[in-house]
Amino acid sequence: MIKYFFFLSCFLIACSSCKEKSPEIELSSPKKVAYAEDTLQLSKEERYDKILGALVGSAIGDAMGASTEMWHRKDIQLKYGYITGLTPAVREQSPEGTWEHNLTAGATTDDTRWKYLMVKYLSAHKSDRNASTFAKFITDYYGGLVETLDKTEMKTDPDLLDAQIEKIDWVKEWARVALAYQRSAEEYQKAQNRFYGGEMSCAGQLYTPMFGLVAETPEDAYSIAYDHAIFDLGYAKDISALVSAMTQMALRTQNMDSILNTAIFVDPNGYQDSRLVGRIASATSDEAIKKVLAIKQLLLVDSLVTKDTLLFRMPKGFQGSQKDWVRQEMVYRLLEKDEKAIAFHSGEIWQILVIGMQFGEGDFQKTLQFIVNYGRDNDTVAAVAGMILGAKDGFGNLPKTLREEVVKVSREQMGIDLESLAEEMVNQ
Repeated sequence: MIKYFFFLSCFLIACSSCKEKSPEIELSSPKKVAYAEDTLQLSKEERYDKILGALVGSAIGDAMGASTEMWHRKDIQLKYGYITGLTPAVREQSPEGTWEHNLTAGATTDDTRWKYLMVKYLSAHKSDRNASTFAKFITDYYGGLVETLDKTEMKTDPDLLDAQIEKIDWVKEWARVALAYQRSAEEYQKAQNRFYGGEMSCAGQLYTPMFGLVAETPEDAYSIAYDHAIFDLGYAKDISALVSAMTQMALRTQNMDSILNTAIFVDPNGYQDSRLVGRIASATSDEAIKKVLAIKQLLLVDSLVTKDTLLFRMPKGFQGSQKDWVRQEMVYRLLEKDEKAIAFHSGEIWQILVIGMQFGEGDFQKTLQFIVNYGRDNDTVAAVAGMILGAKDGFGNLPKTLREEVVKVSREQMGIDLESLAEEMVNQ
């Protein structure tokens, strides 16, 4: 019996070995491709027009919001009605503000000063742009300001001293982090986590869009901006890198869907794979766009009841219809529900930016008016949006009155020559 089972087993083994083996099947995982695989090709004239458009567009947004920065939209409506252009910057001077009391329309804040600093950084570091050189650039600038305090004229002119101290007050918060970055990882972590109170600030978004103007692809723009976002925490770094990639995308297309979709397709650091949470920036962007599209498709009645008339009272100067205003106010109320503890929270800036650009459908004035009239940190949001849309449209297509006034005021009052800065970038 044992022999029988032995021979039967051998027979079965032999039979199975005679059968043709099943082929191995392996399905490949999809391969990610670059969002824009081609290197950007622009003539020198085209590049200058788009870079100048980005710089001036950003300054227009900054100037439009300078007079009402951090205001609630109802307060804006009480004083200005609906802002459609430039208003005098009637405000107290401050390190982050205008550096002088009550300036004329077209004056800008630190959002535009950062663009000036970035042009100087980009010019000084054409081949070694990285976090280390950027940190040193910031600390060298800070150190130069501090050294001037020992000059004789500072000791004999208190007003001049006050002006210099204000400049130091503005950059010292940044210098603290940059100095720690150069010392050790431990010191950097401590300094970074107390930057502006340790809040998820929009620090990087003040300067990272500039990298989009010199990068060759959206992915490159994202990567270099992410590397330089040394002041950001968590997903704020992702957002700072995305506005750079969006700016680069705006140099190559007029299509707003393509520009906004950058937040979906450009993700070199794999934020989308984050467990449980995924990618906060893209989720916020997707939800924001859906809300705007849903509100725009609402069928509204021609007349409003008394209660609705009070809630949706159209501000003086608004150039659309009553239905247009109702839709815009609905979007504002959705934004208001997601307000953060501070207005310069990176996530809030990003949400307003995406909603504003979706609502404006690529139109420069409509987008900036939507953003500025919402209030909160409106000059920063409008400055980012203005840079992206300015890069898309080019200087020649920006509203003539706005572009000319801002270029003039920037040069003559703020000491920032936007045309010279654009030339400096093109000639790098």
